[in-house]
Amino acid sequence: MIDLSRPEPSDADTARCYVIHEQNILVAGAPGQDWLPQLPAFLLRQHPDYHFLGWLGDEPCYVCEFSRHELDDGSLQPLPARRLMGALDEPGFSMFSRALQFLSWQKNHRFCSRCGTPTEPHPRDLAMVCPSCSYSQYPRITPCVITLVTKGEYALLGRSERFPEGFFSCLAGFMEAGETAEQALAREVREESGIEVGELHYLGSQSWPFPHSLMLGFLADYASGEICIDDDEIVEAGWFHFDDLPMTPPPGSIARSLIDHWVTRFR
Repeated sequence: MIDLSRPEPSDADTARCYVIHEQNILVAGAPGQDWLPQLPAFLLRQHPDYHFLGWLGDEPCYVCEFSRHELDDGSLQPLPARRLMGALDEPGFSMFSRALQFLSWQKNHRFCSRCGTPTEPHPRDLAMVCPSCSYSQYPRITPCVITLVTKGEYALLGRSERFPEGFFSCLAGFMEAGETAEQALAREVREESGIEVGELHYLGSQSWPFPHSLMLGFLADYASGEICIDDDEIVEAGWFHFDDLPMTPPPGSIARSLIDHWVTRFR
């Protein structure tokens, strides 16, 4: 499990380091127990380029941008971040998400959004603070809803223009200001497919670091309507039988969890 409340250690011998370059993570081996570089903790503590993330089990974890990774011995290999989906357990993927989201947020908050002054790392918190007006900026998390609408033995799946041919997923979208998750879900499904939803069942959530989302997953009962795609975000949609599904997201994604949870009703 991950622990974000436990403070940075003062006496740990080693620590794991997430070394990130754009949408790649630099690894020492296949994802698993020893895939992250293990470094002397005293070299990372209080270093301005290595940022403490929290604890993963009994190991403190840090993140560093590859261009600032002073302890590189040349043995690390780049791995596309999306390849980690399904390769890590839930705590491991959560900590990786935290690492990726932190660097993305840090790059986008180099200046104070209130007065424009260059920001500095907060001495204790995971935040950037303005030395001029003292305004603190914390990592942004964008809430999203994702849902599998079902009608008996059939589920509504859609294909985005950015998906490969034959690949379908659950409908999803960002929450608007002032909306509840339930209102956002009904609106997104209506806008993208023309379908009205009925009873909702919350299944779970997932941190999604592409770039900084929190996915709230629901199962929704079909209420009414005929499929009418918006031709904007969705280019194809249809009702698929549980025994004849198209290509769907890989294990480890919340979309796949929604689909698998629904399919188990019939098997």
